[in-house]
Amino acid sequence: MPRSCFALILGLLFVTPAAAQEAAPWAVGMEQLHRLDLLPQLQKSVFVGSVSSYDRTGGNDDGFSGKYSFVEKEDDGLILADLKGPGIIYRFSTPTPTDDVIEFYFDGEKTPRIALKYREMFTGNSRPFVAPLVGYGAGGFYSYVPLPFEKSCRIKVRGKQVQFYQLNYARYGDDAPVHTWTAQQTDEAKLHEEKAVALFAASGTDVSRHGVPEGAACETATTSVSLPPGQAATLFETDRGGRIAGLRISPASALAGKARDLVLKITYDGDKTPAVNCPAGDFFGYAWGKPAMTSLLVGTADNVAYCYFPMPFERSAKIQLVSERQEGPAVDVKAEVLFAPIPRTESEGRFYALWRRENPTTEGKPFTFLETKGRGHMVGCVLQSQGMTSGNTYFFEGDDQTTIDGELVMHGTGSEDFFNGGWYDVPGRWEARDSFPLTGCLGYYKHLGRTGGYRLMIGDAFAFRKDILQTIEHAPTKNSLATDYCSVSYAYLADPPTWPAELVPVADRAVVDFDKIVFVPSWCVPIHAFTFRDATLTKKDEQIDGKKVAFLSFESGERDWFGKPFLSLVCDIPAAGRYDISIEAVKGPAQAMVQLFDREAPVGDPIDLYAPERQRNEKTSLGILTLAEDPANLMFKLVGKNEKSEGFGLDLITIQCERVR
Repeated sequence: MPRSCFALILGLLFVTPAAAQEAAPWAVGMEQLHRLDLLPQLQKSVFVGSVSSYDRTGGNDDGFSGKYSFVEKEDDGLILADLKGPGIIYRFSTPTPTDDVIEFYFDGEKTPRIALKYREMFTGNSRPFVAPLVGYGAGGFYSYVPLPFEKSCRIKVRGKQVQFYQLNYARYGDDAPVHTWTAQQTDEAKLHEEKAVALFAASGTDVSRHGVPEGAACETATTSVSLPPGQAATLFETDRGGRIAGLRISPASALAGKARDLVLKITYDGDKTPAVNCPAGDFFGYAWGKPAMTSLLVGTADNVAYCYFPMPFERSAKIQLVSERQEGPAVDVKAEVLFAPIPRTESEGRFYALWRRENPTTEGKPFTFLETKGRGHMVGCVLQSQGMTSGNTYFFEGDDQTTIDGELVMHGTGSEDFFNGGWYDVPGRWEARDSFPLTGCLGYYKHLGRTGGYRLMIGDAFAFRKDILQTIEHAPTKNSLATDYCSVSYAYLADPPTWPAELVPVADRAVVDFDKIVFVPSWCVPIHAFTFRDATLTKKDEQIDGKKVAFLSFESGERDWFGKPFLSLVCDIPAAGRYDISIEAVKGPAQAMVQLFDREAPVGDPIDLYAPERQRNEKTSLGILTLAEDPANLMFKLVGKNEKSEGFGLDLITIQCERVR
């Protein structure tokens, strides 16, 4: 070990609390992005805030019209932010970049130091916006490139309209080592950028070495346990002060399950209350019982659940896995803990994880991620959100809000925007599981009313000195939609939190699966296959009985190469069981007879969709199928037609799968 690193470790081991407070190092800007060992340090910023396009009236026009998408209008453009320093912009996110030029003016200068097309901020091809510190996906575009300014920073878009955007910044005291951004990088600045880029590119791999001072050695403790129902197993325990730099549990599949009845507990310094007391899967970013996230600091990869948040403590630590199952086989896992003997200093917070669920949420009141008094900083959250009915996720229009030290300092523009996404339920955007170093989508399942996301904060950590309230709405306005919201929040705190730390009973934790699932073929239901010849599929809508009706229109000849014409759609089933399969369709003069099939065997009787005039056919059962918890290919065959029918068609409005108890 280099002598300087050995001296650093000795100094940290024997430093007094008062000296520790004085010796707390500065790390701002690009250095902050790769110095994970300093993440527990209580933040030195004097204010953290945000500028966004949120609807100032409380409505849902958070960028659609552009009415609130600037702080000042000039003849040749729009001012998105006008910030006073010393400060640093740590995050910039938008789902709607354009090809207009965006300019950054520093310290009152008349000429911008940075000017490029708005969209090019996020492609990684234009300095200083280098990948993977910038990127795009899940419908959103983001930048985590720090932009420091000593006196001011003014951001301008030379265009007529901007839509959705939000940026996060921190303001510092005059003693902070904040130096205005310049294109001429020093060797030190280049090194910090290289290290930050390398760290972000390593997302999903072992980054534990970044969680301890450079050159410090880590010990690895490995334990294999077989955990019976109703028992607890110790994965790691030490009576030495230090810090956990990494926790890995494998196989990750052992922690999966909708019951949330395996609990991870982490306790420091003999405390009676665990700092982490969380369903194990949810702690690692599982969603509705399955692994769902691969981020820089926590998630799953290669069937290993991992966490690389540094966890400093003074005297002792204990990690347990607790089974609250009543029966069943033992859970067999292997745990690896990376530990450095560098005790927590007074200038550091301790790591906490809070699991919360509101089912249902309260009408008129937003969902609360985190509410606590004292000093600390929030460094991440994971949200699993589910509506009360199949086929609707409109609750995800709600905005996030952050109140710090009694002041509302951040107001977002929509739930998926909070996670650097955009445009849920749109192909190629917020429609599927998607992971990036600091943010991502846990999945989108409209038929199950489910979606969710995660966000980790490093430079943009939400620092507070007195208290914090972090919430998110569950409706476009007024929190009017009842939902099932479940979250994990990660934070470093100087003192134990003031929130209730006890988990709700295991019976109140389980994922709720709908008994009735509605699929809408006219939108995003995958098509497995359809008739091989003389057939067309068209998405249409028309006025029927005075109402607009959308449907998937299937038209075919009366014969296919292998028998009757067919349409097979992929319907994702959340839980195994027997399901009554029904359809809503349009009856009309050119419709056929449709019948449900299971592996070439007919199920139930055919229904005749002929009618002299176009009309909506109400839900009609086609039969009962036994389905697994997997995507099912439901096959509908056109087995004939009414003698009066002029064609061979099926205009499908919905498919409904209702569980038979």
